[in-house]
Amino acid sequence: MLDVRRMKVLREVAERGSFSAAAEALNFTQSAISQHVAALERETGARLVERGARGVRLTDAGSALVAHTEAILTRLDAAEEELAAIAGLRGGRLRLASFQSAGATLVPQAVAVFHSRHPHVELGMVEAEPEQACDLLRSGEIDLALVYGHDSMPPSFAADCEVTPLVEDSYDAILAAGHPLAKRRKLSLADLAEEPWISSSIANGCRHITDEVCRQAGFEPRVAFEADETMASQALVAAGVGVTLLPRLALTSLHPGVVARALTDRPRRQIHAARLDSAYRSPACEAMLQILRDVAGEFSEASLELAAS
Repeated sequence: MLDVRRMKVLREVAERGSFSAAAEALNFTQSAISQHVAALERETGARLVERGARGVRLTDAGSALVAHTEAILTRLDAAEEELAAIAGLRGGRLRLASFQSAGATLVPQAVAVFHSRHPHVELGMVEAEPEQACDLLRSGEIDLALVYGHDSMPPSFAADCEVTPLVEDSYDAILAAGHPLAKRRKLSLADLAEEPWISSSIANGCRHITDEVCRQAGFEPRVAFEADETMASQALVAAGVGVTLLPRLALTSLHPGVVARALTDRPRRQIHAARLDSAYRSPACEAMLQILRDVAGEFSEASLELAAS
């Protein structure tokens, strides 16, 4: 393995044009410079410098090694600066993933708090369903993911992820304001058995939850429309073409043409922050995790009950 310190000496010799000038610049003796270069030549198995009447010049091998040295030293300097910055939350980067409804509610509040406290840390977010988010964690593309789970869902993030519970999120029935059932304050899932349904696409975890809880209530939902975007789903309900279930985290903005009704057998999903078990626990990640815990309290069952009523 090449010694970076000796590579740095060679670069100084190349820049100064002589061993004596390099020694002066590095506060070494000329003999020490000579020894470092000789040792580097032994490590590489190549002649790196040629001495002449006008000083020292690099061979082709020496020039190639100095070019690599520049790149290596630049990266090492950048690494040292970044590590120092991350240690004091004076820089660095934190990459998040979130599913849609948390990305529109919980995450923006957490990001705002984090940015006010640590303005020099670069934040980024992508939208992803839990299974995809965990793949991104495993690949190292993100540092922290907001995911959700339900008793009926396979634990896609259980095996190699550390999860921190944040909040429970209930599902409500969403009906057109003029629907006959809208007059009732509470419904059961069985009351919706004969209705056409607006559901998420198969790729969306909420579709799995909706299908499963309807089956547990004794019926298979008759899906007429698929819509993953929350407001699109509500707009279809407002048009009178079906009913749907939506989590309360997605109901902070309610379409004027719909009503949300609590269910006696309401489904609940659990929202977690997930990170890879083997990942480095950066100060930025730890800080964001604590902020997410704090902000999640504002989206508790009681506060979401008020928002959906």
